[in-house]
Amino acid sequence: LQDETSILDLNNAYLMKYVADIISTVEFNYSGELLATGDKGGRVVIFQREQESKNRLLSRGEYNVYSTFQSHEPEFDYLKSLEIEEKINKIRWLPQQNAAHFLLSANDKTIKLWKISERDKRAEGYNLKDEDGRLRDPFRITTLRVPVLMPMDLMVEASPRRIFANAHTYHINSISVNSDYETYISADDLRINLWHLEITDRSFNIVDIKPANMEELTEVITAAECHPHQCNVFVYSSSKGTIRLCDMRAAALCDRHSKFFEEPEDPSSRSFFSEIISSISDVKFSHSGRYMMTRDYLSVKVWDLNMENRPVETYQVHEYLRSKLCSLYENDCIFDKFECCWNGSDSAIMTGSYNNFFRMFDRNTRRDITLEASRENSKPRAMLKPRKVCTGGKRKKDEISVDSLDFNKKILHTAWHPKENVIAVAATNNLYIFQDKIN
Repeated sequence: LQDETSILDLNNAYLMKYVADIISTVEFNYSGELLATGDKGGRVVIFQREQESKNRLLSRGEYNVYSTFQSHEPEFDYLKSLEIEEKINKIRWLPQQNAAHFLLSANDKTIKLWKISERDKRAEGYNLKDEDGRLRDPFRITTLRVPVLMPMDLMVEASPRRIFANAHTYHINSISVNSDYETYISADDLRINLWHLEITDRSFNIVDIKPANMEELTEVITAAECHPHQCNVFVYSSSKGTIRLCDMRAAALCDRHSKFFEEPEDPSSRSFFSEIISSISDVKFSHSGRYMMTRDYLSVKVWDLNMENRPVETYQVHEYLRSKLCSLYENDCIFDKFECCWNGSDSAIMTGSYNNFFRMFDRNTRRDITLEASRENSKPRAMLKPRKVCTGGKRKKDEISVDSLDFNKKILHTAWHPKENVIAVAATNNLYIFQDKIN
């Protein structure tokens, strides 16, 4: 019995470690030279791109671990008797202003501003302490020494500069840095707050959709983002499949939107699952600021900010799952929150699917491709083969049947390099980095 107990403990420890390693967010910095991932264990791992050299031309696009640090720890809310997970929900980089890098990381309740800096010199020759750090007897100090800087092995330090806490009653699902680079917004299920990066003890509530009676609650906020160029404009999406664009110049509390984006539902296709699959899990402005992209359960839609009644483009991600919605509801997969991202020129978009598949859509040619991120098919510098899913009838050689898809393997988080065709794909606890073929 004792042996069985110890085996159980080992299995639980392994399971906890496996769950902690699951990647929960992926984000390139503004230059694309750094890539940050957050996981369910509260850790942030930063990868740095290899510098291209004549001797190592093939290393272009390779990313190596630059820094790893524990961003959040598990906490307990004694007033509400709730455990607060350490899982990192979102990471957002700030534009680089000096030699150091800054990023925001958020779990369910707390946002932290981290400074990542390099140190390759240390001061030696102190007057009041020895080299090992022990304080010297003041009466034995007879001469004045000038400390000198000596070279040392490169050290990357991550230090928390600000902690923004106690402003969200519900779980934080989004953070977004404003284009003035002085403020940012954070959103939970019912409220959006506006913060100044220098002020931690005060934030402004700019959206509050909490009803007076919680029994009347019909929708929640699912994602929010600031406009890339206009610091007064932001959007937020809801579980009802709607997007509201707000202007902070109009009023201090932006409960009244400036624009309301919604696609009318086709009554003939309405079903029990319609409301669930229409819930928007992610919203992203294009780099130009002219368009925005939303991801619901089955599709990605591109909206023109000047046209509110319907999207200008709709891309089906995995329409073959429409016949499987009942089983997806039973195993809770229908509530998965897939993210989406633009490429640097806004000409292509990417989002994830099941079976470790991810989809890419070219907006100019309207061509799309399905690729797979897996260890078996992803040898270094190997070409990825397009994958196809068949829904019935005779299956071709390279196709996979919809009935044999693995719904435990899912790609929820993706990121695209802001300037080049380099993408990062998080498949459970594995991070894959793909790049355009090098000629």
